[in-house]
Amino acid sequence: MNQDKKYFGFGKNVFFTGLVSFFMDFSSEMIYPLVPLFLANVLGVNKSMIGLIEGIAESTASLLKVFSGWLSDRIGQRKNLMIAGYAISTLSRPIIALAGAWQQVLASRFVDRLGKGIRTAPRDAIIAESAESTHLARAFSFHRTMDTMGAVVGPAIALILLQLYNNYYKMVFWLSMIPGAIAVLIIIAFIKEKKQAAVAPAERPRLTIKHFDWKVKIFIMIATLFALGNSSDAFLILRAEQVGIPTVMIPAVYLLFNLVYSLSSIPAGIAADKYGKKRVILIGFVLFAGLYYGFAVAKSSTAIWVLFSLYGVFMGLTEGIQKAFLATIIPPDFKATAFGVYATAVGLATLPASLIGGLLWDRVSPSATFYFGAATATLSALLFVALIVSIKGERHA
Repeated sequence: MNQDKKYFGFGKNVFFTGLVSFFMDFSSEMIYPLVPLFLANVLGVNKSMIGLIEGIAESTASLLKVFSGWLSDRIGQRKNLMIAGYAISTLSRPIIALAGAWQQVLASRFVDRLGKGIRTAPRDAIIAESAESTHLARAFSFHRTMDTMGAVVGPAIALILLQLYNNYYKMVFWLSMIPGAIAVLIIIAFIKEKKQAAVAPAERPRLTIKHFDWKVKIFIMIATLFALGNSSDAFLILRAEQVGIPTVMIPAVYLLFNLVYSLSSIPAGIAADKYGKKRVILIGFVLFAGLYYGFAVAKSSTAIWVLFSLYGVFMGLTEGIQKAFLATIIPPDFKATAFGVYATAVGLATLPASLIGGLLWDRVSPSATFYFGAATATLSALLFVALIVSIKGERHA
C-alpha cells in the first residue's frame, strides 16, 4: 500500500501526485482570474451570463466525476484515467486563446472541467490508497498545498506577462499550455499504481450509493448545501474590481489568496489529524459565513486584500480535510466511487450556485450574492454540528 521510499516524508505516489497538481494548477490559475475580466471587459458579457458559463462548465463536467470514480473501481485502474483527464484539460487552452465570443470561452471552460471530472476521483483514490491511515489528512493537505502552490505561481506569472504584453490576455492563455504538458509527463513517468487483484464480474463495484451508510449520505448532503451558496470565485474577482482593485492587480490579489491557502493547508491537516477532522471542517464553515458577509459589506481595497487572505485560510481548513474525513467513513472497496459521488454532488450544486450568484448580482445587488452564501454556510455549519452529535451518539449506543 505505502511506498518504501519517501519524498520529503511522503510516499512516492502522494508526492508526485502533488507535483502533478502543482503544474496543472500553475496552468489553470494563469487563466482563471483573467477569464471573468476577459468576458466582462473584452467580450462585454453581463454577470448573469458569466455565472451561467461558470455554472455549466463546473456542473455539467462534474457529472463525469462519479462515472470516472466508478469506472476506476470497476476496472481497477487509476493512472490511465489521470493521464486522460490532465491531457484533456491541457488541450482546452487553445480554445480560449482563439476565443472571440463567449460561446468559445464556455467551450474552453467545459473541456477544462471535463478533464477535471475524469481525473479527480481516481487521483484521490491513489492518494487514499498510498497514505498511512493515521496520516490521511496530512496526505490530502500536502496534495492541496502543492496544488495551491501552483495556483500561487500561475497568477504571479500571469501578472508578469500582463505587464510585459500590455494586458494581452491571449498570450497568457497560450503559454499556460506548457505547465499542463509537464503535469501529464510526470504522471506517465513517476506515478505507479498498485496492481489490483482480478475481480469477478458479480463482485465488481456498481454505480450505487447503497454501500454507503447514513453518515456518508448526510455529509455529502451538507457539503452540497454548502456548495449551493459557494458561487464561483469569479464573483470574488469581479467584487474586487468593483471595490477598486485595478485590473492589472487582480492576479496579485488571487496570488495572495492562493499563497495563504497553500501555507495553511499542511498545518490544518496536521491539526485535523491531531484534534479531529470534524472540528476543523466546522471552523471552516463558520469562517466562510463570516467572510462572505465581509465581501457583502466591503467598501475599500484594504478590506478586499484582507478578505482574500482569510479566504485562503478557509480553503486550507476545508478542501483537503473534507476528503480526508470522507475517506474515514466510506467502505474501502468503494473509495473512488465515493469520492466521485461526493465530487459530483458538490460540483452539480455549482450550476445553481453560480446562476443564483449572477442573478442576485444583476437583479438585486452585488452584496446579495454574498449574503446568500453566508446564509447557506451558516445552515451547513448547524447541520454539521447535528451530524457530529449523531455520530457520537451512535458510538456510545
